[in-house]
Amino acid sequence: MPHIVVDLSIDPEEWLKLYQGLASEVHARARDGRTVRFPARILSRYFLRDGIHGTFRIQFDDQGKFSSIERVA
Repeated sequence: MPHIVVDLSIDPEEWLKLYQGLASEVHARARDGRTVRFPARILSRYFLRDGIHGTFRIQFDDQGKFSSIERVA
């Protein structure tokens, strides 16, 4: 299954903008150098008081649709 790995550091104020719908996508650079964007909603369960921080593996199906996300570090 295709996947990307991204390192994220989103502070609580920035997450609030995403959560409130002022922005709907997260733009990041994958570890392989690609610029990627994905729906902010897939990160909801990883939000903590200090925001969202860590390394995440995002998996896609063969048609490029989101399949799953997991925190790997």
